[in-house]
Amino acid sequence: MTINTNKEEKMFNQYLFNMNVEELNRTKNLIGDIIKNKLKATLKVGMKVNVVQKTKKTLGVLTKIMQSKCLVDLSGRIYSVPISMLEAA
Repeated sequence: MTINTNKEEKMFNQYLFNMNVEELNRTKNLIGDIIKNKLKATLKVGMKVNVVQKTKKTLGVLTKIMQSKCLVDLSGRIYSVPISMLEAA
């Protein structure tokens, strides 16, 4: 879904604002699943990725893609990293 105009954006924001907490949590989970699936579709073994942390990004090479985590080679050491912490370099 692409929001093109300010009017549509305001309507969407108002819709979200009127949701109860349970609906917002379901929506948050759905958005997280969509992001994870799109990331998994773009990630390929051997590609360079950035591991994103709060204060830094570390360059590494993706060595294995699993269901919710990936193995990433960071300076010769292999780490298990959640997909949500990865972005293509």
